[in-house]
Amino acid sequence: MSRFNPDRRRLLHALGASTALAAAAGIPGTSLAAVTGKRGRKIGHVVVIGAGFGGATAAKYLRKWSDGTIEVTLIERNRQFVSCPASNEVLGGNRAYESLVHGYDGLRKNWGIRLVHAPVTGIDADKRRVRTDGAGDFGYDRLVLAPGFDFIHGDIAGYDAKAQESILHAWKAGPQTLALRKQLEDLPAGGTYVLSVPKAPYRCPPGPYERASQIAWYFKTHKPGSKVIILDANDKVISKEKLFLGVWESDYKDIIEYRPGWNVVAVDPVTRIVSSELGDKERGDVLNLLPPQRAADIARVAGVVNVNDRWADVNWISLESTAVRNIHVLGDALQAAPLMPKSAHMANQHGKAAAAAIVEILSGREPQPTLMANTCYSLIDDKRAIHVDSVHRYHPEKKVPLVVDGSGGVSKEPSVEEGLYTRAWATTMWKDSLS
Repeated sequence: MSRFNPDRRRLLHALGASTALAAAAGIPGTSLAAVTGKRGRKIGHVVVIGAGFGGATAAKYLRKWSDGTIEVTLIERNRQFVSCPASNEVLGGNRAYESLVHGYDGLRKNWGIRLVHAPVTGIDADKRRVRTDGAGDFGYDRLVLAPGFDFIHGDIAGYDAKAQESILHAWKAGPQTLALRKQLEDLPAGGTYVLSVPKAPYRCPPGPYERASQIAWYFKTHKPGSKVIILDANDKVISKEKLFLGVWESDYKDIIEYRPGWNVVAVDPVTRIVSSELGDKERGDVLNLLPPQRAADIARVAGVVNVNDRWADVNWISLESTAVRNIHVLGDALQAAPLMPKSAHMANQHGKAAAAAIVEILSGREPQPTLMANTCYSLIDDKRAIHVDSVHRYHPEKKVPLVVDGSGGVSKEPSVEEGLYTRAWATTMWKDSLS
């Protein structure tokens, strides 16, 4: 096996560039195959399941960094990508829904990725084959699983399929984003919107608090006398706490009511009343429930869910499952490393780290750990935003990425400048992952 040369090490370290936009933008002007001299020879076939921020990024960079020597099949049931980041702006009336919607043609045209739009029905890890409904079977040398998450609806009594038709989560952007926006538009002035936050971990830690802020801004501007009630199963605001609490006090004091330690365990869809595990009750004209979350069903089918019956554990050097060989798991489905959020930016970083590792493995070399960077922006009104960021380095003894001492931090205060950064970040991430 060849030694890992310094040029390749520097290239892989660039995966985790500490500035947010540099990390999102990728590494221009080079490829792993160009460095290693493997141009033109096919070295393997990788199937990627799920074309969100993690899967789409992995598919693109597998092709880019192998200089086309790795064939990639990307399987995604949906024909369009709808971004969850920035969808809270739609709820606040500050962004057009259409701006969230993107196609996958860039991955096909620019990188030669084979796109398959079909549900995955099975994975045979022994034979290394993926079964789909209607598109046939696909063999693989390595499988990248980026399935996202599913809800644990059963943890909320009464939240059955019928109740879910009118009591929305809108935590997977798409039709529910538009439907919840319509409910907010139809809410009479003086009405009440109730948002439940599940116990962590869940997708996008600051997301519920950004959503509450966006909707409070909408109420302040268009629905006088309306209220936002946040029922948080956690003991406190779990991301950007001082910043969010400061904004709610200064800008939305008479609109937002925050209740920590309020875990929703039941809902009556007729009376629109939710109940806590302590027996407290609250009614909302618009109920927006975020149930507890776990790795998506296909992760269970693949056999990679091995932490608390909810998440998938991985080797953090390669992101290969610790339960099933030759399957790499990304994004929201993971058992996250300490202080590593389930975020779009982090999924993008997982995709790049897994792509780099797989190129090394299929080239007959040992993968090396990489830095990973994360930034989460939150718009608190129509123009101003706040952020939190961090850099994560693999710890060889603990075998997980840990936050680099002194890296990252949070905003000093909301600003219009960060609002511009927020929207630029979204545009950059979409481009990096999808084109």
